[in-house]
Amino acid sequence: MSSDQGWIMRRLMALRQRVEARLRLTQAYIRANQNYLLAQLRIWGGRMVFWGCGIVVGLAAVAFALLSDGAAERFAHAAALYPWMPFIVTPLAGAGLLWLTRTYFPGSQGSGIPQVIAEMKRPADGPWRPLVSLRIAFGKIMLGVGAVGAGFSFGREGPTVQIGASLMAAAGRFMPATLRIHRQHLLVAGGAAGIAAAFNAPLAGIVFAIEELSRSVESRMSGVVITAIVLAGVIAQYFLGNDNYFGRVVVFGESSELLYTILTCAVITGFAGGIFARMLLISVTGWKGRLAEFRSAHPYAFVVFCGLLLAAIGYTSGGITWGSGFPETKSLLTGQADMPWYYGPAKFVATVISYLSGLPGGIFAPSLAIGAGIGQDLVPLLSGQAFPTTIVVLCMVGFLAAATQAPITAFIIVMEMVDGYSLVIGLMATALIASAVSRMVSKPLYATLAEHMVRQQSPPPAK
Repeated sequence: MSSDQGWIMRRLMALRQRVEARLRLTQAYIRANQNYLLAQLRIWGGRMVFWGCGIVVGLAAVAFALLSDGAAERFAHAAALYPWMPFIVTPLAGAGLLWLTRTYFPGSQGSGIPQVIAEMKRPADGPWRPLVSLRIAFGKIMLGVGAVGAGFSFGREGPTVQIGASLMAAAGRFMPATLRIHRQHLLVAGGAAGIAAAFNAPLAGIVFAIEELSRSVESRMSGVVITAIVLAGVIAQYFLGNDNYFGRVVVFGESSELLYTILTCAVITGFAGGIFARMLLISVTGWKGRLAEFRSAHPYAFVVFCGLLLAAIGYTSGGITWGSGFPETKSLLTGQADMPWYYGPAKFVATVISYLSGLPGGIFAPSLAIGAGIGQDLVPLLSGQAFPTTIVVLCMVGFLAAATQAPITAFIIVMEMVDGYSLVIGLMATALIASAVSRMVSKPLYATLAEHMVRQQSPPPAK
């Protein structure tokens, strides 16, 4: 063997010894830190499940949006061709959907937000009928699409909260205990992710989680919760585009008289939204009289009656009261078409009747539509103080804040939807004033409904 070959062999042996030494050190490190590494793997695996569920919530919101919009468009097109059709489809479809709701999907009635709040107050023991589950999430989507496609005045944003919370609660089964995410946090994250994806407004989802859902849990959300909310919003933007919910509203007005406009819009929408919330509360918690007794004794006949009323209102108004009200609201914001003066009141009545039916459906989008209708009626009165678009947007945020009594969520949702950052102070002031006025008329809608649901879950006192 030559001297060069000997040198090469010695170098290879030295390299082998160093590699073997490194392997022995690595093995020793793994043996010494095995428990820690396994714990870290479990934690990151749980986070991946959590964030993956945020993506699933976004996909579910996208599917719900596309199905709802498609169903509403088909119904409006068919009603335009055959004006008699709603008088048959709306009552019969309402009865069928109510039967499915009561038989296969109990707990999916109404908006969905009170159910999530009530579920967060679920006792550790005792009887409890689940208000969030995969079954309810599936039913919420299918029945919500069916109700909108039958002409009921519902939105999909509130139901998406219950859908998101149901999906996130189901994902909690696969998360390790070392991640230390409580079930209440899962419900908050899922519900907020649903709002973020439904409105294509991630910031609104975070604020909604803090203002409306997390009253009974810690207000400070962890990083993984916020990430799940943002992921849902990103997924919605990927499929629906990065445009705002109602497009870009370019024209906003500023003048020395804008304060007068804000006060007028806030007070009027505050009273209107308070009456709206009070009527919804009374219909669930304390409605009395012959009609209430008829609904209790004959729920399917009552929903047929509601369907006939909705068909009549839609027929006499030219079909502008059916569905969520998104197309009509967008036309008012963009100035593409003027709605008749009675659009706001007609939408108000149609939404209350739809809620009385007991079918799954939300009130966020209809509330924005009602507010836009009120704003259009106020334009002639306030035309010298602000641009028409400004008045419509202020009334939208005012009515939504009054109906939900969640002013911060309301003004952020509207601000993100219409790109109204230049009017942020006016939106905030309108939302706060309208919410304060609403409190003089009605209790908080979602919190009161949630308390009623919790009481219904409790067994009757022994006699």
